[in-house]
Amino acid sequence: MFRFGARCSLIVRSFSTKHDEISNLVKKNKVVVFMKGVPDQPRCGFSNAVVQILQMHGVTYDAHDVLKDENLRQGIKDFSNWPTIPQVFINGDFVGGCDILLEMHRSGELAEELKKIGISSALLRKEESSSGDTKGSTE
Repeated sequence: MFRFGARCSLIVRSFSTKHDEISNLVKKNKVVVFMKGVPDQPRCGFSNAVVQILQMHGVTYDAHDVLKDENLRQGIKDFSNWPTIPQVFINGDFVGGCDILLEMHRSGELAEELKKIGISSALLRKEESSSGDTKGSTE
């Protein structure tokens, strides 16, 4: 009985440590992605889509490959209470997965959220310079 209790205590401590580790990871950088694979080699279509969206916006982010660590893979799901990967965090807050990031991108909300934390979207910069060029050429 004593050994069983000690083992349960160890498991709880391990979970708590993983929760604390994940909490530190999402707070460490302005944008953090938990994905299958790495940005240069995503290992699922949804992770690839998130990488492409962030790349279009010119966002530098911290990425973590959940396929390398089963504890991280389950831990991030428990941490965010979200069942799927990839998961995106902005300014320490859970944003969602691929579908939510894609919708935010389409609606312009992603650029606005990035702006709130001091990240200028490359897409907005491109639009601003294009509209400036257009105005200059019509006058």
